[in-house]
Amino acid sequence: MAQSTETTDWVSRFADEVIEESERRAPGKPVVVASGLSPSGPIHLGNLREVMTPHLVADEIRRRGHQVRHLISWDDYDRYRKVPKGIAGVDDSWAEHIGKPLTSVPAPAGSTYPNWAEHFKAAMVEALAELGVEFDGISQTAQYTAGTYREQILHAMKHRADIDAILAQYRTKKAPAKKQQQKPLDEAELEAAEGSGAAGEDDGSSGSAGYFPYKPFCGNCEKDLTTVTSYDDDTTELSYTCNECGFAETVRLNEFNRGKLVWKVDWPMRWAYEGVVFEPSGVDHSSPGSSFQVGGQIVGIFGGKQPIGPMYAFVGISGMAKMSSSRGGVPTPGDALQIMEPQILRWLYARRKPNQSFKIAFDQEIQRLYDEWDKLDAKVADGSALPADVAAHSRAVRTAGGELPRTARPLPYRTLASVADITAGHEDQALRILSELDPSDPLSSLDEARPRYDKAEAWINTHVPADQRTIVREEPDAELLKSLDEASRESLRLLLEGLEANWSLDGLTHLVYGVPKVQAGFSADATPKELPPEIKTAQRTFFALLYHLLVGRDTGPRLPTLLLAVGQERVRSLLGE
Repeated sequence: MAQSTETTDWVSRFADEVIEESERRAPGKPVVVASGLSPSGPIHLGNLREVMTPHLVADEIRRRGHQVRHLISWDDYDRYRKVPKGIAGVDDSWAEHIGKPLTSVPAPAGSTYPNWAEHFKAAMVEALAELGVEFDGISQTAQYTAGTYREQILHAMKHRADIDAILAQYRTKKAPAKKQQQKPLDEAELEAAEGSGAAGEDDGSSGSAGYFPYKPFCGNCEKDLTTVTSYDDDTTELSYTCNECGFAETVRLNEFNRGKLVWKVDWPMRWAYEGVVFEPSGVDHSSPGSSFQVGGQIVGIFGGKQPIGPMYAFVGISGMAKMSSSRGGVPTPGDALQIMEPQILRWLYARRKPNQSFKIAFDQEIQRLYDEWDKLDAKVADGSALPADVAAHSRAVRTAGGELPRTARPLPYRTLASVADITAGHEDQALRILSELDPSDPLSSLDEARPRYDKAEAWINTHVPADQRTIVREEPDAELLKSLDEASRESLRLLLEGLEANWSLDGLTHLVYGVPKVQAGFSADATPKELPPEIKTAQRTFFALLYHLLVGRDTGPRLPTLLLAVGQERVRSLLGE
């Protein structure tokens, strides 16, 4: 199928490879791409790359008319590994659950969900819906406890010597130096890595009875702190003891559903079982001897092939104000979607190749990010954007299923944030100001500016420190006004004389920048090239004076927006008229 210029990007190139590989492996069948997420705590923006990379590729494949399944494997049968920061030292009772499956741990206090895993899964599901991510969710608890993988488990146990031989190649190798991680290792992998310090990570149970790639959860305390003591291939009788509570039992593995394959065997087993063609992996899973590399050898035991897929890089955060310590200061997709529209978040993941790191802004940078987005939006609309930028924009604003909901009147984010800041939740005041931005086409309802207005307001309320919020003076600063020299008085007079005729965003912008020009003997319309450098200094001095008189600080929201927000009558009073 011929590709348009808007798909000549990294997503399109991966889609080409995946379609070709899928046809080679499973001709005529739906293309299968996959992600894996462990709901052991808040699923953060680094984890989101695990989902967005295959989502964007799957969506491109759908756009071309192919059937595709994007699987998200919820690793909710992983062990509860440790008590989170916000609970540790406060409620020690949570430590008693360490070693249980995540779905057997109670949900955090105040949650309406039945267990720990469902609580954290729900927030991610909600965020993915807002982002337009279509997926098939698979609960590993449901799969294992229903016996779905019984044949695969028995096969792994039968071929445990082969698996052990593969893993043995890496057990004696020195672990690579720790690098900064963009996401935690898989729970099982991290547990073993911390315990052994070996490159092999979670290999399974080895003891006097031999190696076993399967871990039962204890029938008494539910924990995975068990050791398999014997196994019979013919009868599938398995005996184990619990190192935590001392419980021991013998079960038939061909009818036993309370345990799971160890991580390094579980992951490749699922590649084969689901027929996964494309799955990216983080740097933690891609180093020599780690799960993705070893899995590429183990998957053959299950008659499958390793998926193709890139290693994805670090996702950083710019600005961490008001992040809860209980989450370790790591923001989630839900946190990002409180302050930015889904299109912007999609764009951040679409415009960078998976191996390129990038940052997501929670500080003042979000305003610059929105300015950049609005410029791109305009370029795409007038046909002047570059093909790769058009592609990233297209993947941000729509999926194969259609356009994502968008703001009808996308006013500048920084303007909306300033208005939300100044009006402090008074919607009638916000509407008055916003309707005066463009008198020729006034805003008739705040709903026209939503959801962008709500996102900007949330950013002001949750990520701007109180000492940086804008509070307009109640009374004029009489002392400052009295101390002004003649030039400063003249600048205020020129501004006040022009207020009524220039009462719009563009008009006030022209006015506040024009006053110092006029005072210096130039036209208010003079361009920077026509002006001496000292005019910029004069403008900065004038702006600082206005900020002091209006809000008692050196800086604040953009002056045109601030003036509109304060209103003509109050501006005149505060400036000493």
